Amino acid sequence: MNSSLLSLLVLAGIAIFLILRLRSVLGTREGFEKPAVRPVPSRSDPRRDFEVIEGGPDDDITDHVANDSEAAKSLAAMKMAEPGFNVREFLQGARGAYEMILMAFERGDVEELRNFLADDVLESFESVIREREAQGLRIDAEFVGIRELALQNATFDRGSNEAEVRVRFVGELTSVVRNADGEIVEGDPGEIKRQRDVWTFARTMGTDDPNWLLVATDG
Repeated sequence: MNSSLLSLLVLAGIAIFLILRLRSVLGTREGFEKPAVRPVPSRSDPRRDFEVIEGGPDDDITDHVANDSEAAKSLAAMKMAEPGFNVREFLQGARGAYEMILMAFERGDVEELRNFLADDVLESFESVIREREAQGLRIDAEFVGIRELALQNATFDRGSNEAEVRVRFVGELTSVVRNADGEIVEGDPGEIKRQRDVWTFARTMGTDDPNWLLVATDG
């Protein structure tokens, strides 16, 4: 057998081995496979750059309210007045504020509430707390979590930059009312209750003060 024929047989054997190996690997794939990656358009194409910047709805807004709704337009105006504003981050802050304000109210801690509530809302909360104290009652409560959170509406005054965002909460907590002797007069410490609230937060956009105030509450 001459050397050229021998070389040909060796190459053929290698080719057959590679084909079998490739088939064995492809035959073991299961589940989802990534689609082919589309080429990224050149940044030098001005039309494509314009579409990325200007085209299409803002997901940060349309994930929470209908596109082209008045609420969506108000949220977009808030972003123009304050480019750092983000709806998702606002809702995360509202989640934390809901727990803090609700539990401070249950404890009767007026001082903790003072920096987060508008004056008329604070007055209303404080009135209930004082009435509770006058009756010798106190509330023992534990926050379990937020089951639902949804942005219901948003308004924006372009003249004053005053923004208002209305948020619906469904919270879960345990709560009992005790008398002056520590006896339970209402509630069950082992029962998780759902509390539904619709709160409106307000703030002047574009100012140095990042805090939103609770300006209205609805059950």
